[in-house]
Amino acid sequence: MARVFRFLLFLLLLAAVLAGGWWWWNRSATTAQEAPRARAGARGPGGAGGMQVPVTIATAAQRDLPLTLDALGTVQALASVVVRPQVEGQLMEVLFREGQDVKAGEILARIDDRTYRAALAQAEAKKAYDAAQLANARVDLTRYQQLLQASGVTRQQVDTQRAQVAMYEAQIQQDQASIDSARTQLDYTTIRSPIDGRIGLRQVDVGNIVRSSDTNGIVTVTQLRPIGATFSLPQQELPRLLRAMAAGPVPVESIPGLQGEVVERGTVLTVDNTVDATTGTVKVKATFPNDSGRLWPAAFVNLRIRMEVVQGAIVVPLVGVQQGPRGAYAFVVKPDSTVEMRDLQLGAVTQTEAVVRQGLAVGEQVVTSGALRLNAGTRVVVAEPASPAPRTAPAAGEPSGQRRRPRDS
Repeated sequence: MARVFRFLLFLLLLAAVLAGGWWWWNRSATTAQEAPRARAGARGPGGAGGMQVPVTIATAAQRDLPLTLDALGTVQALASVVVRPQVEGQLMEVLFREGQDVKAGEILARIDDRTYRAALAQAEAKKAYDAAQLANARVDLTRYQQLLQASGVTRQQVDTQRAQVAMYEAQIQQDQASIDSARTQLDYTTIRSPIDGRIGLRQVDVGNIVRSSDTNGIVTVTQLRPIGATFSLPQQELPRLLRAMAAGPVPVESIPGLQGEVVERGTVLTVDNTVDATTGTVKVKATFPNDSGRLWPAAFVNLRIRMEVVQGAIVVPLVGVQQGPRGAYAFVVKPDSTVEMRDLQLGAVTQTEAVVRQGLAVGEQVVTSGALRLNAGTRVVVAEPASPAPRTAPAAGEPSGQRRRPRDS
């Protein structure tokens, strides 16, 4: 009998435990279903708890929007000359400093010219000797012509003397050519800069024997102003670039790598005549005045090419354009400080801005931040955008590319 009693008590306890568990499970499920409804009811048309949602806005403006392409280019000098001697001799003077800017025709160095001066003097003396013989031959020719009239000489003697005069005249011309050649060789002993540019590092010192066959030459002169840059564009962009070049000069500018860096502005010079079949790109060359001297030959530079300009476009910041199942849309702030969900038809899009073809009017305001908390009819308040934290200068000995983290407060 005691065993039956204990068994019944166990069944009652088990039934109580099961009933309590079922009650607790039903209550948890009901709470989970009612929580979203409670949150939705609390949110209402004015945001969480009926409060206004802080947002930042931007105004749709009508202006001309330039469409650009960014490319990585290589700076190239428009002219670079290795200055080599044209005659052989000992280098007597070096009249330039390494890194100096020179003009075309400026004297850079001098070679020992004594041998070439002697050759010039010899050629001039030879001409003087032949000129004296020519004068004597002309006197004899005149004398023979007078004797021919008196039958003192034969016509053959006169013709022979006339040929002698012509021979000396040709000799004089040959002597003059020798003088010109000797004078040119003497002029080569003075080495001048062939172009305007910047002097590189000197390759030979005073006292060495220099020759025209020297590989390194004496120095290299490189033109820096103006200067060129080559870059590659996808072949799909070639028609746009050709249309832009046909319409007028295509502007190109450098993208500063550091704040406050000078922006170099130039124009597209030409396009290569073939497309690289390996990469599917075409090479383009641009020129820059390079007045600041920042562009350096063989250096890499980020370039921005203005391909075309959309005239009179309605422009909004790209961050104000949202994407949904029906496409692009934006939250437009109405005069009563509520937002309206507006579908947009976009045109050209840049990295920071978008052209709106349909859906916005000039002067309307769109939400640029805080859109995740918005629905149609939500009341908003315009908040000031947060200013970026000032950048700290690198400490002594710290690399300029690394910035010291601000200490947590």
